[in-house]
Amino acid sequence: MADATTPRTSSSIPPELPAEQRELFHRVLTVLNECGVSYAVAGAFALQQHTGIWHPTKDLDISLAADCVKRALRCLQADGFTCEVLDPVWLAKAYRGEFFVDLISGMSNGVIAVDQIWMDRSRFGSVVGIPVRVLAPEELLASKLFVTRRERFDGADIAHIVYSLGERLEWQRLLDILGEHDQLLLWALMFFAYIYPAQVRLVPTAIWKMLLDRFREAIEHPDPRAQFRGSLIDPHLFAIDVDEWGFEDQLTKYRSRRVRENSNRWESERNL
Repeated sequence: MADATTPRTSSSIPPELPAEQRELFHRVLTVLNECGVSYAVAGAFALQQHTGIWHPTKDLDISLAADCVKRALRCLQADGFTCEVLDPVWLAKAYRGEFFVDLISGMSNGVIAVDQIWMDRSRFGSVVGIPVRVLAPEELLASKLFVTRRERFDGADIAHIVYSLGERLEWQRLLDILGEHDQLLLWALMFFAYIYPAQVRLVPTAIWKMLLDRFREAIEHPDPRAQFRGSLIDPHLFAIDVDEWGFEDQLTKYRSRRVRENSNRWESERNL
């Protein structure tokens, strides 16, 4: 099991899960399946399915749309789990003893939200012997693009997904998820090209050209109305920009919008 002191390494050898942790994962997935909750496994288990790479993991990441969160928590509470919503923008947890699972409905900055399309596009898989749906590689990759902080950077995972799947990725789907934030994909692909210079053609030439043309246009004709976006990456390291230099805090705007949307979805779900 991973903890705060465990290096985040990569290997083809699966980590040894404590029996209690494995049992918790097994029970959570069984309960969600029995309740008919629409979900897909993300995180380390999804990465392994698409790349063959294992990371030491302390938890199980479950992706689901915001309007499914309350139902999932009710089902797990009825089975004896302790549940709480840690952040209405994106995160709830279910505990039993010292182990837990994360129920994730989007990104912490509010830019990307999980919806039913993520579930519809998910793949069949198996986790701790339970049949599950696993995030498709495009959604898995997109979910990692904003994980760019000093204490946690998922660039290596993204590079490994691209290396493992290359042209088999549905690149337009990635662009559709990211919308105006597609420069983050270019950033990740430049990182990939630095790591794997002989494999740059794993990314279709048309995707390189599209992203580089858009970037060139942004450089040659910058939009004077374009907003500062540093707080979407890391609100702590870019705090001075907002607190002292006068830039507008996009993080608060995105998160506030997502809280309103999720509250409405949860209210609708409560009335079903």
